[in-house]
Amino acid sequence: MKNTIQLAKRTMMLSLFLLAAMTTFFAVSGVEAKDLSKWIKEQQELSIKQVGIMFKKFNTGEAAETQVFAAQEDAKAASKKLEAFDLSKYPKQKVVATGYTAGVESTGKNTNHPQYGITYSGVKVKRDIFSTVAADPSIFPIGTILFIPGYGYGVVADTGSAIKGHRLDLYFETVDDVYDKWGKKTVDVIVVRKGSGKLDEETLTRLNEDKTLQVLRDQNKIEKK
Repeated sequence: MKNTIQLAKRTMMLSLFLLAAMTTFFAVSGVEAKDLSKWIKEQQELSIKQVGIMFKKFNTGEAAETQVFAAQEDAKAASKKLEAFDLSKYPKQKVVATGYTAGVESTGKNTNHPQYGITYSGVKVKRDIFSTVAADPSIFPIGTILFIPGYGYGVVADTGSAIKGHRLDLYFETVDDVYDKWGKKTVDVIVVRKGSGKLDEETLTRLNEDKTLQVLRDQNKIEKK
């Protein structure tokens, strides 16, 4: 029974993760998806109901194999839907990516500086579901949303004197994180949406606070600051 409960939990998380990821793709790409949004809501409600039934049966000693199977089928259905809108359909760019912090070692500014932690766009640096990254605006304009393998989603918010051409600087909260979690890598980033040249706190907050995306925070073990 213990293994069945764990399987049910994992299946539920996978289902919610896939649903949230699908919502992300449409939200950041600007694609209309009214019918899909309705389907997502229905599937979320169905999955929650099924898991509730599942645990009621566990508590009364009844077998729950049929409910586990139903939840697995939901996850498979969500996966098939996701395949139709996967990131492989978006353009890619090969870049050399390094990491930086808000500190003096990267920016020359200490915590007493009035512009400490403030990017070129005016928003504060952030490591979250959508993190702030620096790029050459002639390649990736401010506001561009990228998916960076091994890092996650990045929003171009900053520039840098050494960040020219196909280079990126990814924000991390500490120097240790820069070296332990990244270093320097050549990666194919996915351009989810090209920016307009502007970015504000409201837009960045809206991306990170979307309720349907919070499962991504759990999956990536990102703590809300």
